Amino acid sequence: MAGRCHSPQHLFNELTIASPVDITPRLTLTLWQGLGWSPEVVPINTPRTNPLDAHLVDALAASASSTRLEAALAVGARPDPALLDTLVARCAVEPDFFVRDMLTWALTRLPPAITVPRLRAQLCSENARARSQALHTLSKVGDASAWPALTRSLLRDSDDEVARSAWRAAVALVPDGREKDLAEELATQLGRGDREVQLSLSRALVALGEAVEPMLRAATGSDDPGVRAHASATERLLRDPDAGFELAVDEARRLVALGGERGLGQRADR
Repeated sequence: MAGRCHSPQHLFNELTIASPVDITPRLTLTLWQGLGWSPEVVPINTPRTNPLDAHLVDALAASASSTRLEAALAVGARPDPALLDTLVARCAVEPDFFVRDMLTWALTRLPPAITVPRLRAQLCSENARARSQALHTLSKVGDASAWPALTRSLLRDSDDEVARSAWRAAVALVPDGREKDLAEELATQLGRGDREVQLSLSRALVALGEAVEPMLRAATGSDDPGVRAHASATERLLRDPDAGFELAVDEARRLVALGGERGLGQRADR
């Protein structure tokens, strides 16, 4: 079709230039026509017919990721509660990052009153991707009623991707006055995983602001050099959010190695 995006990356980039809620009926029509449909252009909340829903369900499971991406965009552009279970189920198995993010956006277009309970149920799934994506979507929905579902077991999940999603969701949903409690829990994960995992935790801790400072100070005195280095790097990011994490970690490890029992609170003599 004329003007059709040729890749999921292209379509995703175009979508994020403007807010998704501003998608025009013309764009929606163009996407539908690319999938072989020609519905009339109607307001975004107008109910669809069952035959079109069937096409969308099939397209969400198509072999081509570009087709799945377009279908997810079409669903989000004209939200239909009848497709809630289909979207949630697809999130649990979708292999493409951009499609998963589009599915999340489509879910945020539905009423939280029906979306949040369905997503919370996914947090008990044995499927790590289902838990991770449900957490990610809950963070985007931003409904405070999801907070009690962010349990200690999720924040300490053995799957790194689930834990990272739980940290981000917790920071997004933490109620006023509970930041200290969350900071204490997140600090138990200092030193965990590779640099990507540690960066995710550091960003979550930094987002909590002053509430995390006592926990980081305590962690710099840990017997575990990995915990000390991670805590020190996070302290540096807290003081200077523009500091590069890689440099902060390298500097922290250097101080751990040189500082010995003097601790990271004092800079080793050069």
